[in-house]
Amino acid sequence: QVQLVESGGGLVQAGGSLSLSCAASGRLLVGSRYPMGWFRQAPGKEREFIGTINWTGDNIQYADSVKGRFTISRDNAKNTVYLQMNNLKPEDTAVYFCAAAFFGPPSMLTTARGYDYWGQGTQVTVSS
Repeated sequence: QVQLVESGGGLVQAGGSLSLSCAASGRLLVGSRYPMGWFRQAPGKEREFIGTINWTGDNIQYADSVKGRFTISRDNAKNTVYLQMNNLKPEDTAVYFCAAAFFGPPSMLTTARGYDYWGQGTQVTVSS
């Protein structure tokens, strides 16, 4: 009912920047004011919350590990959410996922369980 497609991953040197996009499509979007989230998963590790943004974009939360370096924004006319990543570090290397929340409570939006639809992920590799 909802499809999410991430793009923009790649290889970057430490200290560099990358911008990810996540385009949403599907009938469930019509009339919905859905929050979106970004997560990442490194090999052998659990999926990690990066940040979440509400429909109007005026309530954004970030994980401490990325605060001040990453910025989430959205363009509802394009059904797209963005993740701008600056001052990247080798420990930021992971597969990055976007997710959309339609049915769960707002209190769950900092956890993977709070989201109902996920993108396929895009690889971000930061070299030292």
